Amino acid sequence: MKALRKILDKQKPKFQKGGKLHNLESTFEAFETFLFVPNTVAKTGAHIRDAVDMKRFMFTVIIALVPAFIFGTWNVGYEHYLSYGQHPDFLTNFLYGLGKVLPLVVVSYAVGLGIEFIFAQIRHEEVNEGFLVSGLLIPLIVPPDLPLWQLAIGVAFAVIFGKEVFGGTGMNVFNPALTARAFIFFAYPGNMSGDKVWIADKLDTFSGATPLSKALVNNFSNFPSFHDMFWGYIPGSVGETSTFWILVGAVILLLTGVASWRVMLSMFAGGLFMGLIFNLVGPASNQYMHIAPWDHLIMGGFAFGAVFMATDPVTSAQTTKGKYYYGFLIGLIAVLIRVVNPGYPEGVMLSILLMNAFAPLIDHFVVKSNIKKRLKRAAIAVNK
Repeated sequence: MKALRKILDKQKPKFQKGGKLHNLESTFEAFETFLFVPNTVAKTGAHIRDAVDMKRFMFTVIIALVPAFIFGTWNVGYEHYLSYGQHPDFLTNFLYGLGKVLPLVVVSYAVGLGIEFIFAQIRHEEVNEGFLVSGLLIPLIVPPDLPLWQLAIGVAFAVIFGKEVFGGTGMNVFNPALTARAFIFFAYPGNMSGDKVWIADKLDTFSGATPLSKALVNNFSNFPSFHDMFWGYIPGSVGETSTFWILVGAVILLLTGVASWRVMLSMFAGGLFMGLIFNLVGPASNQYMHIAPWDHLIMGGFAFGAVFMATDPVTSAQTTKGKYYYGFLIGLIAVLIRVVNPGYPEGVMLSILLMNAFAPLIDHFVVKSNIKKRLKRAAIAVNK
Protein backbone atom coordinates (compact mmCIF):
# COMPACT_ATOMS: atom_id res chain seq x y z
CA MET A 1 0.00 0.00 0.00
CA LYS A 2 2.93 2.36 0.62
CA ALA A 3 4.05 1.91 -2.98
CA LEU A 4 0.58 2.77 -4.23
CA ARG A 5 0.52 5.81 -1.93
CA LYS A 6 3.82 7.01 -3.41
CA ILE A 7 2.51 6.61 -6.96
CA LEU A 8 -0.59 8.65 -6.15
CA ASP A 9 1.46 11.38 -4.42
CA LYS A 10 3.74 11.59 -7.47
CA GLN A 11 0.82 11.96 -9.89
CA LYS A 12 -1.26 14.25 -7.71
CA PRO A 13 0.33 17.59 -8.80
CA LYS A 14 -0.73 16.90 -12.39
CA PHE A 15 -4.37 16.97 -11.31
CA GLN A 16 -4.16 20.02 -9.06
CA LYS A 17 -4.60 23.64 -10.10
CA GLY A 18 -1.98 24.53 -12.67
CA GLY A 19 -1.31 20.90 -13.61
CA LYS A 20 -1.81 19.43 -17.08
CA LEU A 21 -4.84 17.42 -15.98
CA HIS A 22 -6.35 19.90 -13.50
CA ASN A 23 -9.77 19.52 -15.19
CA LEU A 24 -9.87 15.94 -13.86
CA GLU A 25 -9.09 16.89 -10.26
CA SER A 26 -12.48 15.63 -9.00
CA THR A 27 -11.97 12.28 -10.72
CA PHE A 28 -8.47 11.82 -9.28
CA GLU A 29 -9.63 12.81 -5.80
CA ALA A 30 -12.50 10.29 -5.99
CA PHE A 31 -10.12 7.41 -6.72
CA GLU A 32 -7.67 8.61 -4.07
CA THR A 33 -10.28 8.80 -1.30
CA PHE A 34 -11.67 5.44 -2.40
CA LEU A 35 -8.26 3.86 -1.76
CA PHE A 36 -7.04 5.92 1.20
CA VAL A 37 -8.29 8.18 3.98
CA PRO A 38 -7.84 11.81 2.81
CA ASN A 39 -4.43 13.13 3.88
CA THR A 40 -5.74 16.62 4.62
CA VAL A 41 -7.22 17.92 7.87
CA ALA A 42 -9.44 20.84 8.83
CA LYS A 43 -7.42 23.87 9.93
CA THR A 44 -10.06 26.28 11.25
CA GLY A 45 -13.42 26.24 12.99
CA ALA A 46 -15.13 23.67 15.13
CA HIS A 47 -15.67 20.24 13.58
CA ILE A 48 -17.34 17.03 14.63
CA ARG A 49 -14.78 14.25 14.74
CA ASP A 50 -16.23 10.82 14.02
CA ALA A 51 -14.79 7.67 12.47
CA VAL A 52 -18.00 7.10 10.52
CA ASP A 53 -17.66 9.32 7.46
CA MET A 54 -19.82 8.94 4.35
CA LYS A 55 -17.46 6.42 2.74
CA ARG A 56 -17.58 4.11 5.76
CA PHE A 57 -21.33 4.67 6.05
CA MET A 58 -21.85 3.56 2.45
CA PHE A 59 -19.55 0.56 2.73
CA THR A 60 -21.43 -0.60 5.82
CA VAL A 61 -24.65 -0.64 3.81
CA ILE A 62 -22.93 -2.55 1.01
CA ILE A 63 -21.67 -5.15 3.50
CA ALA A 64 -25.24 -5.48 4.82
CA LEU A 65 -26.45 -6.09 1.24
CA VAL A 66 -23.96 -8.88 0.58
CA PRO A 67 -26.02 -11.72 2.19
CA ALA A 68 -29.10 -10.83 0.12
CA PHE A 69 -26.92 -10.42 -2.97
CA ILE A 70 -25.27 -13.83 -2.60
CA PHE A 71 -28.53 -15.64 -1.92
CA GLY A 72 -30.34 -13.74 -4.67
CA THR A 73 -27.64 -14.65 -7.17
CA TRP A 74 -27.89 -18.32 -6.16
CA ASN A 75 -31.70 -18.19 -6.35
CA VAL A 76 -31.58 -16.90 -9.93
CA GLY A 77 -29.76 -20.09 -10.90
CA TYR A 78 -31.92 -22.25 -8.66
CA GLU A 79 -35.18 -21.01 -10.18
CA HIS A 80 -33.79 -21.36 -13.70
CA TYR A 81 -32.74 -24.99 -13.26
CA LEU A 82 -35.90 -25.77 -11.29
CA SER A 83 -38.00 -24.73 -14.30
CA TYR A 84 -36.24 -27.49 -16.26
CA GLY A 85 -36.64 -30.02 -13.43
CA GLN A 86 -32.93 -29.98 -12.62
CA HIS A 87 -31.31 -29.69 -9.19
CA PRO A 88 -27.59 -28.90 -9.56
CA ASP A 89 -25.23 -28.09 -6.70
CA PHE A 90 -24.83 -24.71 -5.01
CA LEU A 91 -21.87 -23.60 -7.13
CA THR A 92 -23.61 -24.34 -10.44
CA ASN A 93 -26.67 -22.37 -9.38
CA PHE A 94 -24.55 -19.51 -8.12
CA LEU A 95 -22.38 -19.26 -11.22
CA TYR A 96 -25.41 -19.24 -13.50
CA GLY A 97 -27.00 -16.52 -11.38
CA LEU A 98 -23.76 -14.55 -11.34
CA GLY A 99 -23.78 -14.57 -15.13
CA LYS A 100 -27.18 -12.87 -15.00
CA VAL A 101 -26.71 -10.52 -12.02
CA LEU A 102 -23.13 -9.32 -12.55
CA PRO A 103 -23.91 -7.57 -15.87
CA LEU A 104 -26.75 -5.72 -14.10
CA VAL A 105 -24.32 -4.53 -11.41
CA VAL A 106 -21.66 -3.52 -13.94
CA VAL A 107 -24.10 -1.50 -16.06
CA SER A 108 -25.62 0.12 -12.98
CA TYR A 109 -22.26 1.31 -11.65
CA ALA A 110 -20.85 2.24 -15.05
CA VAL A 111 -23.79 4.45 -15.99
CA GLY A 112 -24.45 5.90 -12.53
CA LEU A 113 -20.84 6.65 -11.59
CA GLY A 114 -20.13 7.93 -15.09
CA ILE A 115 -22.86 10.54 -14.71
CA GLU A 116 -21.71 11.35 -11.16
CA PHE A 117 -18.17 12.02 -12.44
CA ILE A 118 -19.47 14.24 -15.26
CA PHE A 119 -21.55 16.36 -12.88
CA ALA A 120 -18.64 16.61 -10.42
CA GLN A 121 -16.34 17.86 -13.18
CA ILE A 122 -18.91 20.39 -14.41
CA ARG A 123 -19.49 21.73 -10.89
CA HIS A 124 -15.82 21.46 -9.87
CA GLU A 125 -16.87 19.49 -6.82
CA GLU A 126 -15.71 16.28 -5.18
CA VAL A 127 -17.24 13.05 -6.44
CA ASN A 128 -19.63 11.88 -3.75
CA GLU A 129 -19.78 8.26 -2.62
CA GLY A 130 -23.58 8.25 -2.51
CA PHE A 131 -24.04 6.12 -5.62
CA LEU A 132 -21.93 3.28 -4.19
CA VAL A 133 -25.06 2.02 -2.43
CA SER A 134 -27.63 2.94 -5.08
CA GLY A 135 -25.50 1.23 -7.73
CA LEU A 136 -25.90 -2.10 -5.92
CA LEU A 137 -29.47 -1.56 -4.75
CA ILE A 138 -30.85 -1.05 -8.26
CA PRO A 139 -29.77 -4.48 -9.64
CA LEU A 140 -31.23 -6.14 -6.54
CA ILE A 141 -34.73 -4.72 -7.05
CA VAL A 142 -35.19 -5.63 -10.73
CA PRO A 143 -35.89 -8.95 -12.49
CA PRO A 144 -32.79 -10.95 -13.47
CA ASP A 145 -33.62 -10.87 -17.19
CA LEU A 146 -34.17 -7.10 -17.46
CA PRO A 147 -32.57 -5.84 -20.71
CA LEU A 148 -29.36 -4.01 -19.89
CA TRP A 149 -30.20 -1.01 -22.06
CA GLN A 150 -33.44 -0.49 -20.13
CA LEU A 151 -31.53 -0.68 -16.86
CA ALA A 152 -29.03 1.89 -18.17
CA ILE A 153 -31.80 4.33 -19.09
CA GLY A 154 -33.47 3.83 -15.70
CA VAL A 155 -30.21 4.46 -13.83
CA ALA A 156 -29.48 7.56 -15.90
CA PHE A 157 -32.95 8.94 -15.19
CA ALA A 158 -32.60 8.27 -11.46
CA VAL A 159 -29.19 9.93 -11.16
CA ILE A 160 -29.99 12.97 -13.29
CA PHE A 161 -33.62 13.68 -12.43
CA GLY A 162 -33.83 11.91 -9.07
CA LYS A 163 -30.66 13.29 -7.54
CA GLU A 164 -28.46 15.71 -9.48
CA VAL A 165 -31.23 18.20 -10.32
CA PHE A 166 -31.76 18.56 -6.55
CA GLY A 167 -28.09 19.24 -5.92
CA GLY A 168 -26.56 15.77 -5.60
CA THR A 169 -26.16 13.31 -2.74
CA GLY A 170 -27.87 14.44 0.45
CA MET A 171 -30.18 16.87 -1.36
CA ASN A 172 -32.47 14.43 -3.18
CA VAL A 173 -36.13 14.16 -2.20
CA PHE A 174 -36.77 10.66 -3.53
CA ASN A 175 -34.80 7.46 -3.06
CA PRO A 176 -32.62 7.14 -6.22
CA ALA A 177 -32.84 3.35 -6.44
CA LEU A 178 -36.63 3.37 -6.25
CA THR A 179 -36.75 6.26 -8.70
CA ALA A 180 -34.90 4.05 -11.19
CA ARG A 181 -37.25 1.14 -10.57
CA ALA A 182 -40.33 3.33 -10.90
CA PHE A 183 -39.09 4.75 -14.21
CA ILE A 184 -38.36 1.31 -15.63
CA PHE A 185 -41.69 -0.04 -14.39
CA PHE A 186 -43.78 2.65 -16.04
CA ALA A 187 -41.61 2.97 -19.16
CA TYR A 188 -41.19 -0.77 -19.83
CA PRO A 189 -43.94 -2.56 -17.86
CA GLY A 190 -43.66 -5.73 -19.92
CA ASN A 191 -40.20 -6.38 -18.49
CA MET A 192 -41.09 -5.46 -14.91
CA SER A 193 -44.37 -7.29 -14.31
CA GLY A 194 -46.21 -10.47 -15.19
CA ASP A 195 -45.15 -14.08 -14.75
CA LYS A 196 -42.52 -14.27 -17.49
CA VAL A 197 -39.86 -11.91 -16.13
CA TRP A 198 -38.96 -13.30 -12.71
CA ILE A 199 -37.12 -16.47 -13.78
CA ALA A 200 -34.15 -16.16 -16.12
CA ASP A 201 -34.55 -18.24 -19.30
CA LYS A 202 -37.23 -20.47 -17.81
CA LEU A 203 -39.00 -23.33 -19.49
CA ASP A 204 -42.14 -21.95 -21.16
CA THR A 205 -44.42 -24.48 -19.50
CA PHE A 206 -43.15 -23.58 -16.02
CA SER A 207 -45.02 -20.91 -14.05
CA GLY A 208 -42.87 -17.96 -13.05
CA ALA A 209 -45.54 -16.38 -10.89
CA THR A 210 -44.54 -14.68 -7.67
CA PRO A 211 -46.54 -15.38 -4.48
CA LEU A 212 -48.49 -12.16 -5.01
CA SER A 213 -49.51 -13.25 -8.50
CA LYS A 214 -50.51 -16.72 -7.33
CA ALA A 215 -52.73 -15.27 -4.63
CA LEU A 216 -54.84 -13.55 -7.27
CA VAL A 217 -54.70 -15.75 -10.36
CA ASN A 218 -54.72 -19.21 -8.80
CA ASN A 219 -57.01 -18.52 -5.85
CA PHE A 220 -54.21 -19.54 -3.46
CA SER A 221 -53.62 -22.86 -5.22
CA ASN A 222 -49.93 -23.79 -5.15
CA PHE A 223 -49.37 -20.82 -2.88
CA PRO A 224 -45.79 -20.96 -1.46
CA SER A 225 -45.39 -21.99 2.14
CA PHE A 226 -44.30 -19.56 4.82
CA HIS A 227 -41.00 -21.46 4.93
CA ASP A 228 -40.28 -20.98 1.22
CA MET A 229 -41.21 -17.30 1.27
CA PHE A 230 -39.19 -16.58 4.41
CA TRP A 231 -36.07 -18.32 3.15
CA GLY A 232 -36.54 -17.08 -0.42
CA TYR A 233 -37.09 -20.17 -2.58
CA ILE A 234 -39.49 -18.22 -4.80
CA PRO A 235 -39.31 -16.16 -8.02
CA GLY A 236 -38.87 -12.42 -7.64
CA SER A 237 -36.45 -9.53 -7.93
CA VAL A 238 -32.84 -10.54 -7.40
CA GLY A 239 -32.35 -9.40 -3.82
CA GLU A 240 -35.91 -9.27 -2.49
CA THR A 241 -36.87 -12.94 -2.15
CA SER A 242 -35.16 -14.04 1.08
CA THR A 243 -36.50 -12.32 4.19
CA PHE A 244 -34.01 -14.20 6.34
CA TRP A 245 -30.92 -12.83 4.61
CA ILE A 246 -32.48 -9.39 4.42
CA LEU A 247 -32.91 -9.50 8.20
CA VAL A 248 -29.26 -10.50 8.55
CA GLY A 249 -28.46 -7.28 6.73
CA ALA A 250 -30.83 -5.44 9.05
CA VAL A 251 -28.90 -6.69 12.08
CA ILE A 252 -25.66 -5.35 10.57
CA LEU A 253 -27.23 -1.95 9.92
CA LEU A 254 -28.72 -1.73 13.41
CA LEU A 255 -25.60 -2.86 15.26
CA THR A 256 -23.51 -0.28 13.42
CA GLY A 257 -26.10 2.46 13.96
CA VAL A 258 -26.45 3.09 10.23
CA ALA A 259 -30.21 2.48 9.95
CA SER A 260 -33.12 3.47 12.17
CA TRP A 261 -34.86 0.64 14.01
CA ARG A 262 -37.82 2.97 14.49
CA VAL A 263 -38.52 3.12 10.75
CA MET A 264 -38.07 -0.64 10.31
CA LEU A 265 -40.24 -1.60 13.27
CA SER A 266 -43.01 0.88 12.50
CA MET A 267 -43.14 -0.16 8.83
CA PHE A 268 -43.60 -3.81 9.77
CA ALA A 269 -46.22 -2.71 12.32
CA GLY A 270 -48.07 -0.68 9.69
CA GLY A 271 -48.14 -3.58 7.24
CA LEU A 272 -49.30 -5.98 9.92
CA PHE A 273 -52.03 -3.59 11.06
CA MET A 274 -53.38 -3.06 7.54
CA GLY A 275 -53.30 -6.81 6.89
CA LEU A 276 -55.33 -7.46 10.03
CA ILE A 277 -57.91 -4.84 9.01
CA PHE A 278 -58.37 -6.46 5.61
CA ASN A 279 -58.68 -9.91 7.17
CA LEU A 280 -61.52 -8.62 9.34
CA VAL A 281 -63.53 -6.69 6.74
CA GLY A 282 -62.45 -8.11 3.39
CA PRO A 283 -65.04 -9.65 1.04
CA ALA A 284 -64.46 -13.08 -0.43
CA SER A 285 -64.21 -11.60 -3.92
CA ASN A 286 -60.76 -10.13 -3.23
CA GLN A 287 -58.25 -12.88 -2.52
CA TYR A 288 -55.57 -10.45 -1.36
CA MET A 289 -57.72 -9.40 1.59
CA HIS A 290 -57.44 -12.90 3.03
CA ILE A 291 -53.67 -13.17 2.94
CA ALA A 292 -52.37 -13.66 6.47
CA PRO A 293 -51.02 -10.32 7.78
CA TRP A 294 -47.61 -11.82 8.55
CA ASP A 295 -47.37 -13.17 4.99
CA HIS A 296 -47.55 -9.60 3.68
CA LEU A 297 -44.32 -8.86 5.54
CA ILE A 298 -42.33 -11.55 3.71
CA MET A 299 -43.88 -11.25 0.25
CA GLY A 300 -42.66 -9.08 -2.60
CA GLY A 301 -40.30 -6.28 -1.68
CA PHE A 302 -41.76 -5.49 1.74
CA ALA A 303 -38.85 -6.68 3.90
CA PHE A 304 -36.21 -5.33 1.52
CA GLY A 305 -37.97 -1.98 1.39
CA ALA A 306 -38.27 -1.81 5.17
CA VAL A 307 -34.57 -2.53 5.75
CA PHE A 308 -32.76 -0.84 2.88
CA MET A 309 -35.14 1.67 1.27
CA ALA A 310 -37.37 3.23 3.92
CA THR A 311 -34.37 3.74 6.22
CA ASP A 312 -32.50 5.91 3.71
CA PRO A 313 -31.32 8.76 6.00
CA VAL A 314 -31.65 11.38 3.26
CA THR A 315 -35.23 10.76 2.14
CA SER A 316 -36.82 9.54 5.38
CA ALA A 317 -38.17 11.55 8.30
CA GLN A 318 -35.48 13.10 10.50
CA THR A 319 -37.28 13.58 13.82
CA THR A 320 -37.52 10.71 16.31
CA LYS A 321 -41.31 10.73 16.52
CA GLY A 322 -41.56 11.41 12.79
CA LYS A 323 -39.74 8.15 12.03
CA TYR A 324 -42.55 6.18 13.69
CA TYR A 325 -45.25 7.96 11.67
CA TYR A 326 -43.20 7.71 8.48
CA GLY A 327 -42.50 3.98 8.74
CA PHE A 328 -46.02 3.09 9.90
CA LEU A 329 -47.63 4.92 6.98
CA ILE A 330 -45.28 3.26 4.47
CA GLY A 331 -46.24 -0.21 5.72
CA LEU A 332 -49.93 0.65 5.82
CA ILE A 333 -50.01 2.19 2.33
CA ALA A 334 -47.90 -0.61 0.83
CA VAL A 335 -50.41 -3.27 1.87
CA LEU A 336 -53.31 -0.97 0.95
CA ILE A 337 -52.03 -0.57 -2.63
CA ARG A 338 -51.20 -4.27 -2.86
CA VAL A 339 -54.68 -5.36 -1.80
CA VAL A 340 -57.00 -2.72 -3.23
CA ASN A 341 -55.36 -2.63 -6.66
CA PRO A 342 -54.92 -6.27 -7.76
CA GLY A 343 -53.58 -5.06 -11.11
CA TYR A 344 -50.54 -3.76 -9.24
CA PRO A 345 -49.86 -6.24 -6.46
CA GLU A 346 -46.57 -4.67 -5.30
CA GLY A 347 -47.14 -1.39 -3.49
CA VAL A 348 -43.90 -1.02 -1.52
CA MET A 349 -42.13 1.04 -4.18
CA LEU A 350 -44.95 3.53 -4.56
CA SER A 351 -45.62 3.80 -0.84
CA ILE A 352 -41.97 4.64 -0.05
CA LEU A 353 -41.75 7.20 -2.86
CA LEU A 354 -45.02 8.75 -1.70
CA MET A 355 -43.83 9.05 1.88
CA ASN A 356 -40.47 10.43 0.69
CA ALA A 357 -42.47 13.40 -0.54
CA PHE A 358 -44.33 13.74 2.77
CA ALA A 359 -41.35 13.15 5.11
CA PRO A 360 -40.53 16.89 5.43
CA LEU A 361 -44.17 17.63 6.19
CA ILE A 362 -44.21 14.95 8.92
CA ASP A 363 -41.09 16.49 10.47
CA HIS A 364 -42.66 19.96 10.22
CA PHE A 365 -45.72 18.94 12.24
CA VAL A 366 -43.61 17.05 14.79
CA VAL A 367 -41.39 20.10 15.33
CA LYS A 368 -44.42 22.41 15.55
CA SER A 369 -45.98 20.09 18.13
CA ASN A 370 -42.78 20.09 20.18
CA ILE A 371 -42.62 23.89 20.08
CA LYS A 372 -46.22 24.18 21.28
CA LYS A 373 -45.55 21.76 24.16
CA ARG A 374 -42.45 23.70 25.24
CA LEU A 375 -44.27 27.02 25.07
CA LYS A 376 -47.07 25.54 27.13
CA ARG A 377 -44.61 24.25 29.75
CA ALA A 378 -42.89 27.64 29.83
CA ALA A 379 -46.22 29.45 30.32
CA ILE A 380 -47.16 27.12 33.17
CA ALA A 381 -43.75 27.68 34.81
CA VAL A 382 -44.13 31.47 34.60
CA ASN A 383 -47.63 31.40 36.08
CA LYS A 384 -46.35 29.42 39.05
